[in-house]
Amino acid sequence: MNLCKKPTRLAVIGLLIMTANLYGQSSLDNRQQPAAKTDHPQSFSDSTAMFLQLDEFVVYGSPLMKEVIPVQKLSGEQLKKLSSFSVADAIRFFSGVQLKDYGGIGGLKTVNVRSMGTHHVGVFYDGIQLGNAQNGQIDLGKFSLENIEEISLYNGQKSNIFQPGKDFGSSATIYLRSRTPHFEGNKRYNLHTSVKGGSFNLVNPSLLYEYKINDNLSASINGEHINSSGKYRYRYRRIFPNTGTVMYDTTAVRENGDIISSRFEGGVFGTIPKGYWRVKTYFYDSERGIPGAIVNNRWKNSQRQWDRSFFMQGVFQKSVTPKYDLLVNAKYAYDYMRYLNPDTTLMLIDNTFKQQETYFSVANRYNVTNKWDAVLSADMQYNALISDLDGFVFPKRVTTLVALASAADLGKVKMQGSMLATFVRERISSGNTVAGDNAKAAPNKQEFTPAFFISYKPFKSKNFNIRAFYKHIFRMPTFNDLYYTDIGNIQLKPEFTHQYNAGFRYEKMHEKNIIKQWELQADAYYNEVTDKIVAVPKGSGQYRWMMMNLGYVEIRGVDVATSATVEPLKDLFFNLRLTYTYQKAQDFTKRKSSVLQASTWGGQIAYIPWHNGSVVGSLDYKSWQLNYSFIYVGERYHSSANIPTEYEQPWYTNDMTVSKKFTVRKINLRTALEINNLLNQDYEVVLNYPMPQRNYKLSITVEI
Repeated sequence: MNLCKKPTRLAVIGLLIMTANLYGQSSLDNRQQPAAKTDHPQSFSDSTAMFLQLDEFVVYGSPLMKEVIPVQKLSGEQLKKLSSFSVADAIRFFSGVQLKDYGGIGGLKTVNVRSMGTHHVGVFYDGIQLGNAQNGQIDLGKFSLENIEEISLYNGQKSNIFQPGKDFGSSATIYLRSRTPHFEGNKRYNLHTSVKGGSFNLVNPSLLYEYKINDNLSASINGEHINSSGKYRYRYRRIFPNTGTVMYDTTAVRENGDIISSRFEGGVFGTIPKGYWRVKTYFYDSERGIPGAIVNNRWKNSQRQWDRSFFMQGVFQKSVTPKYDLLVNAKYAYDYMRYLNPDTTLMLIDNTFKQQETYFSVANRYNVTNKWDAVLSADMQYNALISDLDGFVFPKRVTTLVALASAADLGKVKMQGSMLATFVRERISSGNTVAGDNAKAAPNKQEFTPAFFISYKPFKSKNFNIRAFYKHIFRMPTFNDLYYTDIGNIQLKPEFTHQYNAGFRYEKMHEKNIIKQWELQADAYYNEVTDKIVAVPKGSGQYRWMMMNLGYVEIRGVDVATSATVEPLKDLFFNLRLTYTYQKAQDFTKRKSSVLQASTWGGQIAYIPWHNGSVVGSLDYKSWQLNYSFIYVGERYHSSANIPTEYEQPWYTNDMTVSKKFTVRKINLRTALEINNLLNQDYEVVLNYPMPQRNYKLSITVEI
């Protein structure tokens, strides 16, 4: 069954239509109109090129096209109101998202969007993708909210086509935008410091300093330290599914969940005539315990992990002529990871892995007419991995991406289309293989993948639009999938997704009513994941596995999100945000065992609930603020075999924060008390990884 031909033709036809039409009012109009004054360079996630100065900015490029592609955002005060410790905690409040959380402050946290898998989610930090060629997973628990200004989630890709080729290459994308210096009046510096403490023996100080060097140049440094024992009480209860009798029911303390980590970031932000540039460095160092799963009456594990990550990245953007804009991105990253399992009753493991990544991108935007933009982007990325693992080859990968994209504004109709060409070249060195071992690199690969987006605004006076998109994209097998000793398979093919989406968005503003603003958006979608990479038994050995392209998944779902702002009394504001997701994610993988085939065929895939949702509410009165958040995850199974022994009950959490702002001698202070898991719910996000019961955090923030 060839699922690519028809959508591919559709995308090409869409591109041709856009080239035959003129593009909406006014890219050029926007180029000639100054925007509002500000004191710092700002990033606009949905605009194209812009000219920025520290004392004013002018936006250059295409008009915003937010309504073309579904987007969910949390920014500014919204992020501060959430009882969230890391980026992973905040992303839980988006619809269509499933978070895998292995418990505790230092536990691994990965995100899955619309059930397509963690590897299909691209995570971008200040416009450049975070990479992990070894296993393809980005641990979002490593990224604190202390320096994050906005988190946005796109299904498909951003509405802004003026972007690197990398931005076209994921099924879903998460953009993390860190704080940009902003100076009020004649201020030349900002100082922001906070201290958090609470349950799990948590101590978490942070410091941010921003300095205005001159009108065209500013700098910032940010540091944070986390120290926690990771110990928390939990209830562990298991029953026999057939008889209902209790197998285990006890209360214990989670052990070996400690973490000590440090994060440092530095940035320089500059402007030039009709453009801007910035350079950023990032360093993260941690040691943590891995508490492991509680199985076979084993309550404590002794595994340890050390991580050290560094990257330096830069961006340069300039409007060269009234019709031509240039965007250049570059990055170098180094990652070190050591894993230790000292338990000799199982197997002594002490391995290190070192990754390097070099990335360079050039994007060119040309304003063909007032109603039509075209973009050509070219990226090149080099990845290398070495390890002391026995029998491990040292893989190297060069990835070249070329993207051609176009956007048209035809008044009521807006369209975007893109074609991404991906070329992957694999090479290996002998590494730790024995002499005479016939180790080979995976075959080189090339793929062409299209996307097409359209939106329609039927009423000129109403902020209502209908949208739809199709996208065909893939993810490469990771180095572990291809080369891990005795498990990897160099013949693996890329894992493809086909995404179909249709939805609408409506927003209403009221200046004089009690309800100041409300918004509703809903999307229905159908996704397919083909050639899914899964681990299967290798030969007759029970503990020997190999990676294979055997999986096929179909996902049908609905995402709904709504929000409102109400002012029932003067100075009293109530903000409410609700999300709901329904998903039917079925596994149609063919298996050799007839018994396994019968139990898994058409089953809901592992850890995907049919229903989940969230509620976030805040009450603001002058300097006081009360915030409440609720997350619900419905029933699900631990595998595609939807049988009683694999069943997991629904779980929910209630969190609450009370905060107070006050000023002492022109120094702004904020104190906050957080109560998480307010009702003391016992639950597990991942089987046998119990989550904390009720816990507390107290924070004090000082701003000068």
